[in-house]
Amino acid sequence: MSGTSQLPLTLATEASTLIKNEVSKGSSILILSHFDADGLAAAGILGKALTRLNASFHLRISKQLSEQELSEASEENPDLLILADLGSGYLELLKKTMSKNKVIILDHHQLVGGTQSNFVHVNPHLQGYDGAREISGAGVAYATARAIDESNTDLSILAVIGALGDLQDKNVKRSLHGLNETIVQDAVRIGLMEAKTDLVFYGRETRPIHKALAYTTNPFLPGISGAEDRCLALLSSIDIPVKAGDKWKTLSDLTNEEKQKLLSKTVEWISSKGFPGKIALNLIGAVYTLLQEERWTPTRDGREYASLLNACGRMGRPSLAVAICMGDRSRALEEAEELMIEYRRTLAQYMEWLTESPDRVKELEATSAILGGETLNENMTGALSTILSTANLFSPNKAILVLARTKEGDIKISARASDFLVDKGVNLGTIMQKLGEKHSGMGGGHDVAAGANIPAGKEEEFIQDFDKMILEKIRL
Repeated sequence: MSGTSQLPLTLATEASTLIKNEVSKGSSILILSHFDADGLAAAGILGKALTRLNASFHLRISKQLSEQELSEASEENPDLLILADLGSGYLELLKKTMSKNKVIILDHHQLVGGTQSNFVHVNPHLQGYDGAREISGAGVAYATARAIDESNTDLSILAVIGALGDLQDKNVKRSLHGLNETIVQDAVRIGLMEAKTDLVFYGRETRPIHKALAYTTNPFLPGISGAEDRCLALLSSIDIPVKAGDKWKTLSDLTNEEKQKLLSKTVEWISSKGFPGKIALNLIGAVYTLLQEERWTPTRDGREYASLLNACGRMGRPSLAVAICMGDRSRALEEAEELMIEYRRTLAQYMEWLTESPDRVKELEATSAILGGETLNENMTGALSTILSTANLFSPNKAILVLARTKEGDIKISARASDFLVDKGVNLGTIMQKLGEKHSGMGGGHDVAAGANIPAGKEEEFIQDFDKMILEKIRL
């Protein structure tokens, strides 16, 4: 693949060399990857790359690293353990449980603790890049796969999907940048992807226009997201027909003039409900179309593909997502589409539950904490906190915490911060790591998005401590 630009993650080459050496010896390889869209895309990248090497490997999806999970991994006695979109926040735990194993960490989260000689650690933060905005876990996996063999450049599309799933397009231009842009260029160069500026409704090529508008939750559109009847009324008010003959029209069927009318009306509609109309301006951004995917399928649009993977992970079916990443376009895709419908319905129900149960929101000076208890599925805390961070239901000057009780009885917490807070010096990854340890749990992540797990009964103290740490930064 002459003419391609190398991703400047030098340790990716060291990781690729170790992988190839182990494969050549017939070694057993265990991959542990995270269960969100980014981690699942990373798993797909590594799975494809290792399959092409005829490697002997086993892949497992993890919600969160724990001592028990790593002990079980160690008991499998793999010759090589690869952690994808996981590991950098758990270095001390890894040293404790995997000190005698060969380990590769392919992650983009902030580092907590020190590494050791038998670990090959590929992380953008080690080379001065921002892992929250410039490259995702799937991107790190892709850099390694491409270092294994240039023919793996076709896996760039999965790295783009991972970055979109990780919301690394959350900026003024709604586009991927930094090292992610290099990956996009790889995909475009070999004819797998088209990137252009357009409206970024969910399902822009696969859903009827009113459904695409109603299904859009990033950004969350008050009074529109989840309300198909209102979306139909909105389209009717600007004389945009939803059908051409007997066929439903999609966003991609609209003229530029119709798209402008739709955007203007959406801004007007949101403003009439008392929310800032500028929310709708986040609907303009880079659209990533996968050219070799069939039209009218959810793998055609990059963001919809990412949502599909995220739904599989959050709804407890990560194997479907990995199968899709590995190329299954039959049974797995059909099941995933059904799961996506259930996932979006579940999210809408949680949003309705939240708006109808204001007592579930604990308002502090610098924090809005959603107390999900046993009502909220622990797998949905991250998704819900992300939606709430774009919904403008709370002050941008406040951080958002979403808490839920896990099946094991402890408390899972997801946190999100606005650009305002990050500009003030708030780093959620550091805060959650410190408070996780303080309250007998674990935590970490990025400056804008992070999580923690703590024992039940410590929620109130955790929330109060969290609020104090946010306030300290705001008042500096």
